[in-house]
Amino acid sequence: MERIVDLDEAAAEVAGRTPGWRTTGLTVGPVTWRDEAAPWPQRLETDRSLVNDPDSVGVLISGPAEAELSVMLFRGGWADVDYVVGMDDAGALPASGIASAREFGVQLDSWVTHVFGQLP
Repeated sequence: MERIVDLDEAAAEVAGRTPGWRTTGLTVGPVTWRDEAAPWPQRLETDRSLVNDPDSVGVLISGPAEAELSVMLFRGGWADVDYVVGMDDAGALPASGIASAREFGVQLDSWVTHVFGQLP
């Protein structure tokens, strides 16, 4: 897989936002890593040092009324973004053409707003 996005920088984008999200009442799970070189099925690791060749980084964010946002960014510049706000509002959000960790951070902000509303 082509290396377009630096996943360590993307993880830093998540880490930089985590305190603010938690202040607004969101629950932020640990950042998870997947190692492309690991045998199938590849496990998600929370310890970056256990991953030699990361091909994705992800996070699960939960909020009020069981709302959830799951984001898994792949180094090739796309993400799997799934959300649940309620019984009638769940699905996947578009997430392709991400060219940098900074762009990922901007997208991440928009996904969080989509799921949890405008945060203070």
